[in-house]
Amino acid sequence: MRIVYFFRTLCVIILITLFSISKANNVQITGTSVSGSNITFNISWDNSWNTNLAPNNWDAVWVFIKYQDCATRLWNHANLSTLISDHSAASPLQVETVTDGKGVYIRRSALGGGNIGATSITLKMTIPVGTYNYKVFGIEMVKVLQENFDLGDGSSTGTYNSIAITATTQASGLSAAILGGGSVAVPSTFPMGYNEFYCMKYEITQEQYVEFLNTLTYDQQKTRTVNDPINATGTYAMQASYSYRNGIRISLPGNNNTLPAVYACDATAGTENSTNDGQNIAANFLSWGDLSAYLDWSALRPMSELEFEKICRGPLPRVAGEYPWGTTAIQAANSSAVTSPLTPSESYPTVVNGLCIYGIGTTQTIYGPVRVGIFATSTSGRASSGASYYGAMEMGGNVWERVVTTASSAGVAFTGNNGDGSIDATGESNQSSWPSPINASGTGFRGGDYINVSGFVRTSDRNSLVVQSNRSYERGGRGVR
Repeated sequence: MRIVYFFRTLCVIILITLFSISKANNVQITGTSVSGSNITFNISWDNSWNTNLAPNNWDAVWVFIKYQDCATRLWNHANLSTLISDHSAASPLQVETVTDGKGVYIRRSALGGGNIGATSITLKMTIPVGTYNYKVFGIEMVKVLQENFDLGDGSSTGTYNSIAITATTQASGLSAAILGGGSVAVPSTFPMGYNEFYCMKYEITQEQYVEFLNTLTYDQQKTRTVNDPINATGTYAMQASYSYRNGIRISLPGNNNTLPAVYACDATAGTENSTNDGQNIAANFLSWGDLSAYLDWSALRPMSELEFEKICRGPLPRVAGEYPWGTTAIQAANSSAVTSPLTPSESYPTVVNGLCIYGIGTTQTIYGPVRVGIFATSTSGRASSGASYYGAMEMGGNVWERVVTTASSAGVAFTGNNGDGSIDATGESNQSSWPSPINASGTGFRGGDYINVSGFVRTSDRNSLVVQSNRSYERGGRGVR
């Protein structure tokens, strides 16, 4: 995610500008200006597509805007017009609106593929008249189509029964006996994956989490980090010291209950936000509360277990023991072998089918997650890049994906409602039907991580549906909408 700050008027507040030049997470938003209720900027990103061949989908950027009242210094979520005619995009892009106005999707308007150069976008905001600063955010997404898909694989630990999810299934719900896998009955209001939605292309990165923290109040920051925001410059935010490749640090200390801290990426301690400070490394140490707050703030939502399998498998027939890239081949990789470590060019020296960040079998602090999209190149295929059917990266390995489960009544109460762009005063998500941000009841893990064995990586493996609310070095996540 790339953020650009636009100062409409001068506010007496210290801000920090972040940048991203990652091959995989390379959304760039530049040249931002505001005229009346319209905000204009240029957007670019790499490896975009819109195809009428399988998977017949496209990628997009979820764009949303935050504005800061110069009187209160508080950041708020800007609603956008829901009328397509109120927005404009230069070729080759188009604007796709959403009914709640919490953001828009920017995507290719015609079939094609490759990098998107700087392209002008104008969006109409619906915010009160006032004196504001603005921030424009962009998160890369992939489109998951409305279509039937196979659930379960007949062999993975705890797998669902081998059934199909269809329009009828979604409309009528599923009994515990039909679904299997130790699940409770699932009502039709639960997002089973049949309906279309967008999924984040990558796991939340450390830069994205920093950008989130830098729009929060002091009290909200205190909830969403391990170390108090009042700590000295250079204090690591998510653990006691630099470990497990997490380099999020305090750049400027906060003032207790009044002025929030400013955070930065600084994996190679020294000059913050340098090109080797790990901005595009997957964010680890995320609790369920951290993830749900980030998703609520960005107007996304958690994914369900069934949606996880849909994202990975798509409409293809199930394969016993398959991994998210559609084959049963897997080869372990880890962060100690990367080239250009912690930079936007962090890469793996070999490209083979089934390469996955998993299985180091140790908690040594020199290991950790890697750059999101690390195995993807301009010539890699699905199996060699580790992509899901629809193009989401690292659905297996790297850091755990947190999902809403069908294993309890707390999980199946989830209705798939989206976040509204704001969190409560203490820093917690506050969306009805979402699992509790405090106790995480109704949540679990899918897809494995950089430490555990290959079995956890399998698309249909449900061995890790353990309710855990705490932070840990191998936990991250992503959202859908």
